[in-house]
Amino acid sequence: MIGMNMVPSTLPKSELVASANSSFARGACHPTSILRSGRPQSSAFQRLDTRIKCVATPSKPPTHHSANRSAVEIIKENSDYLRHPLMEELVSDNTFIDEAAMQLMKFHGSYQQDEREKRSFGKGKSYQFMMRTRQPAGVVCNQLYLTMDDLADKYGNGTLRLTTRQAYQLHGILKGDLKTVFSSVIKNMGSTLGACGDVNRNVMGPPAPFKNKPEYVIAEKLANDIADLLAPQSGAYYDVWLDGEKFFSSVRENPEVTAAREDNRFGTNFEGSPEPIYGQQFLPRKFKVGVTVPGDNNIDLYTNDVGIVVITDAAGGFQGANFIVGGGMGRTHRNQDTSPFLGVDIGYVPKEDIFYALKAIVATQRDYGRRDDRKQSRMKYLVHRWGIDKFRSVVEQYYGKKFEQSKPLPPWEFKTYHGWFDQGDGKLAYGIPVMNGRLKGALKQSLRTIIERYELPVRITGTQDLMLCDIDPSWKDDVLGTLRGAGVPDSDQVPLLQARSMACPAMPLCGLAIGEAERGLPEVLERIAEVMSKCGLPANGTSMCPPPVVRMTGCPNGCARPYMAELGFVCDGPGSYQLYLGACPNQTRMSSVFLEKMKLTDMESVLEPLFHFYRARRASEAEAFGDFCNRVGFEALRQFQEVYVAPPTLSRLPRVMVDEDAFALLKATAEKEGKTLQETASDAIRFYSTRQ
Repeated sequence: MIGMNMVPSTLPKSELVASANSSFARGACHPTSILRSGRPQSSAFQRLDTRIKCVATPSKPPTHHSANRSAVEIIKENSDYLRHPLMEELVSDNTFIDEAAMQLMKFHGSYQQDEREKRSFGKGKSYQFMMRTRQPAGVVCNQLYLTMDDLADKYGNGTLRLTTRQAYQLHGILKGDLKTVFSSVIKNMGSTLGACGDVNRNVMGPPAPFKNKPEYVIAEKLANDIADLLAPQSGAYYDVWLDGEKFFSSVRENPEVTAAREDNRFGTNFEGSPEPIYGQQFLPRKFKVGVTVPGDNNIDLYTNDVGIVVITDAAGGFQGANFIVGGGMGRTHRNQDTSPFLGVDIGYVPKEDIFYALKAIVATQRDYGRRDDRKQSRMKYLVHRWGIDKFRSVVEQYYGKKFEQSKPLPPWEFKTYHGWFDQGDGKLAYGIPVMNGRLKGALKQSLRTIIERYELPVRITGTQDLMLCDIDPSWKDDVLGTLRGAGVPDSDQVPLLQARSMACPAMPLCGLAIGEAERGLPEVLERIAEVMSKCGLPANGTSMCPPPVVRMTGCPNGCARPYMAELGFVCDGPGSYQLYLGACPNQTRMSSVFLEKMKLTDMESVLEPLFHFYRARRASEAEAFGDFCNRVGFEALRQFQEVYVAPPTLSRLPRVMVDEDAFALLKATAEKEGKTLQETASDAIRFYSTRQ
């Protein structure tokens, strides 16, 4: 079966994958039939033969040497499906694990970290581990919440962190405690498998526990099914953490998921492999999926590798889903070949084909995503290089069908889910804003009391917040009283600027961080609020327009999705940040870099003219700050900054004589806009100056 420019079947499978990737880059045909199926169905083979010429027709036979691969690819290949040398390193006497084991550890849901501020002379690095859980749609049962709370106190740093992908992170675990911590999570209805690494990460979903809205129930179930479909299958996870004893959950996998995983009609699988979808190389890079319902964009849908929008009929019956592909936030400073991208529409899929279409997308990224340069390995770069039409054509080869035209959708809304909600089943849910997702101190203790007392499940939102679910209405006063007694403000008392913000952990634990984010954002928000007030803008927003969405990260990797913020701060050095502006409040348009370098000490002088310009020139009081920046453009913003003069204090205000008719117009305008004469006159002069 070597014909049609196929890779020689005498090569081992690892070489086949590598050669296939390099061959396609040079224009070679699709190698699927020989890579994953020794005996393809004739109809499928004929269909592939027809479509190959529409995708990439080779100009010359491919060479037969292995493609260049990154060091991580070699580690994965030699790991026996993520086992070695991790198993050996975990039982060594060292307080750390080596580089190869560290890369494998990610697939199991953990990163090795070094707390830089605890380093001491002559003792080297202060090693510890961060563990991340897998929580599809952010759903956490009562038993697991209490377990995580206990583990944080016994083996972590006493805090729990809610992530921007609806999962937990537990920091400060010592190497000798890893097995106890991991096995405890597994045995208490949790998992960390695939929370990190070159596989599908935690599947996001709308966190609202609406039992009377079928689309939300469908989206939650779909998120769970997708998590099962794309979970690693080799059993290495249980070999490492439970000594080979597989822990069986009381919840069985959906048979449709099992059937879809095993299906190999169109060459998506490695037959006979412990990892039928991933193979021994797994994916080129991390892969992220988000599921939501029309109009609800709590999860930042367009930032995922694959975004899935549940489509129902008028009666709430599940019909299918729109697919969006190619999103992703990560970039690298001073590397112009890296960039964040928003996902683009690829089409609609009937409900019975959703698993197969998703699997086809994963297979396309697996076989054609770059494995030589990890900075170029995300699927967003593949979509960007090929274009959506070519990408769709290749995916359809694995899918076996064509995508249909996407169904129309209503406008998106960035929902935060703070405050009280009726679940639709007689119970209530309460959304609590959590500053940067960090549960600690009195907040953590009071939540433990409430959740344990009433045996409540919880949900983690896509904005690092927590929802208490299944609350009987008779418990409402006690829930609020317990929180208030611990000094936790009611949800509607938390400033909106804070409630809508996010930050990554950054210093001192994240190895990629070059500056502050979680620890720095609270002060930054206070300073932003002061500047807004000084410029005549309510820091808490208005009923017509909330305050801008603010996000901060300690590196350009984008974990807190700063490129979707109306005010995005991306650290590029100690005390220095890139400033991003122009995103829209519903998270469907990215921001752009306004300043490549801004010292945090200069923030007020940068933002004050922008806020003054916004207040004076916004189209209406309903126009958001990000929309305003996008509409007027960065050139106009910079021009206003250049001519801006800060308003003088009342003690030294100059007096200017004006004509009576001009004064009458000034007074009428001030009354109409609810401003002082000074503010109106100053705005008029600035407006006139920018027009010259």
